[in-house]
Amino acid sequence: MDFELSAQQKDFQSVMRDFVNKEINPVAMEMEKSGEYPTKIVQGLKDLGLFGMTIPEEYGGLDLDPVSFAIVFEELARGWVGIAGVLGSHSLACHLIAKNGTTEQKEKYLPDLATGKRRTGIGLTEPDAGTDLQGIKTTAVLDGDHYVINGAKTWITNARHADPLPVLVKTDPKADPRHKGMSVILVDAGTPGFTISKDIGKLGYKGPESCEVSLVNVRVPVSQLVGGVEGKGMKQVLGALESGRVNIAARSVGIAQAAFDASLKYSREREAFGQPISDFQAIQLKLGEMATELQAARLLTYWAASVQGSGARSDMHSGMAKYFASEVAIKASLEAMRIHGGYGYSTEYVVERLYRDAPLMAIGEGTNDIMKMVIAKSLIAGKEVIN
Repeated sequence: MDFELSAQQKDFQSVMRDFVNKEINPVAMEMEKSGEYPTKIVQGLKDLGLFGMTIPEEYGGLDLDPVSFAIVFEELARGWVGIAGVLGSHSLACHLIAKNGTTEQKEKYLPDLATGKRRTGIGLTEPDAGTDLQGIKTTAVLDGDHYVINGAKTWITNARHADPLPVLVKTDPKADPRHKGMSVILVDAGTPGFTISKDIGKLGYKGPESCEVSLVNVRVPVSQLVGGVEGKGMKQVLGALESGRVNIAARSVGIAQAAFDASLKYSREREAFGQPISDFQAIQLKLGEMATELQAARLLTYWAASVQGSGARSDMHSGMAKYFASEVAIKASLEAMRIHGGYGYSTEYVVERLYRDAPLMAIGEGTNDIMKMVIAKSLIAGKEVIN
């Protein structure tokens, strides 16, 4: 049992930490306030090859092991979780194409996606279907050698940059069970009828756009059906979401780390009643609890990632990591604000941003209540054993 990162993983962590400290931390606060798109930072991500994290080396990708993948999102979120969002849905979609796409689809898209020349996201959520993906209404009707897609998607991160956008559709709306009628189709940017209609305003998670997408009589060649076989879409998406949940868990760890770092630093510098507030037991109790829960969340996240890396099914493990780490991030951001007192409520301090960013971690890639159900169902079915 080894709880240490490998030498290669430590080196990679060092590279990521240096990038965040030099390129993100100095500008994150002002860019988040102004709403400026992080173009220079995105270029830095390209230069590091990070758009190819989940793409095989034969297509020009890094094909990172899952623990290194988690390290990327932990470090980026420590600087600014919005930057992690630029890579999050892109990496999930690339994983989906790499694992399920036809040879032609992989050769067409993966080399450019690996360099960031092309970018992508994933079109799952709809106005009336978030957690219940089987309730989507977007349809794709076969018409000769094309599918005609009609529907709407919402909360689609990177939609304005996505080319292609994998879209979850119903190719057989009457299928029973419903998931057997679901497929994923790759929609190229600029396809007539495919419109990015609106950017959604958000409490936090600034940086990447989250959009409403409209699809009206969008004609897409049948060659764009992921895997070339209908009815596999739900399975393809759920497989990708296992990776996505480790991504969210790692982002949560990064937010919690940033909250702890800011709190520890402030407690040493801030004086009250003639002494640093770090001398007060009330503050020490908070710091001790934050540090312990942070490390527990990190180890749980790396454990889930390592299970993925072994090739074993990891829905329970990734669900546990995502659920626990996101709750830790929310709690840590609130405790950081309490430690900072009035200054924590000021936009001049990072904890205000962390407090706004953290709640999304409990929602994204499946709500935490859903995660608890995933965990419980795995245990009840005897698929996983805890001992």
